[in-house]
Amino acid sequence: MSERGYGSCAKYIQRRGEIDRVGEHLASLGASALVIVDPFIDETYGARVDASIAAAGVAVQRVIFGGECWEGEVDRIVAAAGDSRPATIAGIGGGKTLDTAKLVAAELDARILCFATVASTDAPTSGLAMRYFEDGRTDRPIFLTRHPDMVIVDPELVVRAPVRFLIAGIGDALSTWYEARSNRDSRSKNYIAGGQGMPLAGMAIARACHEALMRDARGAVAAAREGLVTPAVENIIEANTLLSGLGFENCGCSAAHGIHNGLSILPGCHSKLHGEKVAFGTLCLLVLEDRPQAELDEVFAFCEDMGLPTTLEAMGLGSATREDLLRASEAALNPGEATHATDAELTPEGILASLLAVDAMGRARLARG
Repeated sequence: MSERGYGSCAKYIQRRGEIDRVGEHLASLGASALVIVDPFIDETYGARVDASIAAAGVAVQRVIFGGECWEGEVDRIVAAAGDSRPATIAGIGGGKTLDTAKLVAAELDARILCFATVASTDAPTSGLAMRYFEDGRTDRPIFLTRHPDMVIVDPELVVRAPVRFLIAGIGDALSTWYEARSNRDSRSKNYIAGGQGMPLAGMAIARACHEALMRDARGAVAAAREGLVTPAVENIIEANTLLSGLGFENCGCSAAHGIHNGLSILPGCHSKLHGEKVAFGTLCLLVLEDRPQAELDEVFAFCEDMGLPTTLEAMGLGSATREDLLRASEAALNPGEATHATDAELTPEGILASLLAVDAMGRARLARG
């Protein structure tokens, strides 16, 4: 493509002890802020956040996140802000908390600070927010006019969270390179400024993300289970948050995320985290694109080592009927879905076949031990 575009957050900081520096970061963005906090984070770290804000002298209104990034939650928080017009909207929590903060900031024309307390998705760095319905079904991505002004991650908080969140982030990041390759091969547009050609920088970042996962994910998960921050943990936090975020936005998503969105209409998998479903979708993507068996075996083995789902049963869909799965396959091909960026012939029946083929291979591998 003759045109190409690149976008990113303005600043990324990953450092131990950042939870005690929230106030100084807010002060660098403006004199006032509305802070949206995950309820668990507020209960666990709220006193430290308050002390930091008080020391910085920032005027702050704090709102507890309601649990789902949906239109009604955004409206509730915007209404809570009233006429205060804060300079900055800050989110402190997981991906849905941060996406809600970005949507509120868009409504109030404010700057954005994303403080990620888990490394479970690549949401913090991107200039888009995934909106859901109140019941947890995927609504649609909302493309914003600006990226976060600042993204902060405190590794000490990440390793104190359940390790399942880190593993889910690995599952999300796993798709980055494979979907970037899909978009390159199908010559699809990325998510920058309404859709631009893929820059070399985007592909390089997506590849670096994949290399970090293959090298460090296993060691990082072992260390995180013990609450340890090691160089491998630091590398995986960066891969899950920064590299995956820049990679997907500048290269694009494809069927791994499209299948995730299709499957989200089935209640059985609502208990699964975003990255867990995306990892299964990545396996389906490789089947759709008829990638070599050696590559499939490598990704299956990686997912098995991580504890990421490789069967429909593990996805919570063991009792799903063929008709259920066909409906999900049709939803994965809704107009505008990322699935269409996949370099393959795409039909509902083909998507269904990929789901069943991955399930069959996953069950066979488990049976062989």
